[in-house]
This record gives sequence, structure tokens and C-alpha cells, in this order.
Amino acid sequence: MKSIELLKKARKGKYAIGQFNVSTDEQIKAIVEAAKDLKSPIIIGTSESEREFIGTKQVVALVETWKRETGLPIILNADHCKSFESAKEAIDSGYPAINIDASSLPFEENIKLTKQVADYAENKNPDIIVEGELGYLRGSSEIHKEKIEIKEEDLTDPKQAREFIERTGIDSLAVVIGNTHGIETEKEPHLFLDRLKKIQKAAPDTFLVLHGGSKTPEEDIRQAIKLGIVKININTELRIAYSDALEKEIKEHPDELKPYKILAPAVEETKKIVVEKIKLFGSEGGV
Repeated sequence: MKSIELLKKARKGKYAIGQFNVSTDEQIKAIVEAAKDLKSPIIIGTSESEREFIGTKQVVALVETWKRETGLPIILNADHCKSFESAKEAIDSGYPAINIDASSLPFEENIKLTKQVADYAENKNPDIIVEGELGYLRGSSEIHKEKIEIKEEDLTDPKQAREFIERTGIDSLAVVIGNTHGIETEKEPHLFLDRLKKIQKAAPDTFLVLHGGSKTPEEDIRQAIKLGIVKININTELRIAYSDALEKEIKEHPDELKPYKILAPAVEETKKIVVEKIKLFGSEGGV
């Protein structure tokens, strides 16, 4: 099944597919095992830094191996490409999905760069999913001890969203509706669902994406899916589960030298988060 058909199926079935970011092969193992247990489609994501660490071509090969072995529908997405060169490298390496993030640029420049990537992907392989971004998503994939202030001008404008989609030719749009990257210790980020409703009305045929899904209230997630979100990105919660389990294992077993034993608890804790999110997003049994 083509990658875009998985998103169509999710939209029709009123569920979302989770994107889970990785930078190591054991994280891929955990995510795939969770998806296999729950018979769920999944998206594996890698940011520019994550791709640099694990290897762009290497992660393509790893995910392809898991796809063949499990038969699972897995989409590999190049998350947050900040330049044409970054997106081109991922496309040329065999990524079936690209997220070009030019949201920090002025509107016209965002359109120009996003269209450049969309056109290149179309010429290289028409089946590649291209995701653009509109709006200013604050934060980063880490724990924020200070409150992140979201301003009105940060949010995705519905009218601009329609123009952006029409002029770039993207398949998916990552929106800003009160979501933030990372996890805030001061509060849980609440979504502006009325804004999402307006965006969906302005762009009914475009797949809508929610970045920064970690620790977003579950009811907000459920309502967002009902209003058209078909892809939700999770990263920070995975990082915390992985690093906490790893730190605990090393402290409790300081003489253990076998990497596969040291890493095993981190794999299991990562898997627990993925299972939780798949059930929340409603994609269980979607295969």
C-alpha cells in the first residue's frame, strides 16, 4: 500500500497515525514491536540531528528490513528538514515522506522553499508525501522548566493555510493550534480546537498534522483527531522513557558490561509509551 493511502485510510477511519522519532536502532525495534503487537500502522521520524547520528541511508535500510520482516505498513519521514539540501538528501536516500520546515521564514519565502521541495519530490517519485508547516511552533524536544507563552500570531491562519497549500502542492500541513515542542513542567499545553476546525474547513482535502504531541491532554488529542488530524508526532516522551530507563539500569547494575542487557529496559519503556499512544490515537487494528 502506498504511504498516502495509509493517511487516507486514517482519515476515513477517524484515527491518527503516530510518528515516533528515533536516533538509534533499538528505538526502531521498540516502536515496531509495539506496532506489531497492536496491528497498527506507524511512522518512524528522524530530525536532521537524528539522521546525522544514525545515518540517513542506514535508517532507510533498517526500516525497510523491519517492513519486510513484519509486513507492517511503516512510513519513514524526514522530520523538520530546514533546507532544500537537507530534504534533497533524504529524498535521494529513499525516504518516502518529507517534512520541509520553513515555518520560521516569512510567508512568501516559506512558500518558495516548500514548493521547491515539493516539486523535486514529485519529479523524483510522485508517491513521496510532502509535509509543509505554517505557523510558529515554539519549544524544542526537551523538558521546559519555564512556561512557553503562545501568541496569537503564532497560530496557523486558516486563510493563509488554503493559499499555502494551493501554491506549494503539499500533501500534508503541520499546524500550530496551541501545541508546542517538548514538555512543559508548568502546565500541559491545551489545543485551540476552534482554530483547528477553521483550518480543516479551509483545507478539507489536506492531511493535517499535529507536531509536539507529547503530554498534550488526551481529550484534546481525541477531539483533534475528530476534527481532521491524521498524524501526531511524539518525540520528547520517548526520549525521557529511554534515558530514564537507561540511567536506572546503569545505576542498579554498575558492573554490567553487555550492551544488549543495559539497553533492554530502555527498549521496554519506549515500547510502553508507543503502545499507550497507538491506543490513544485509535490506530490499533488499523493494519
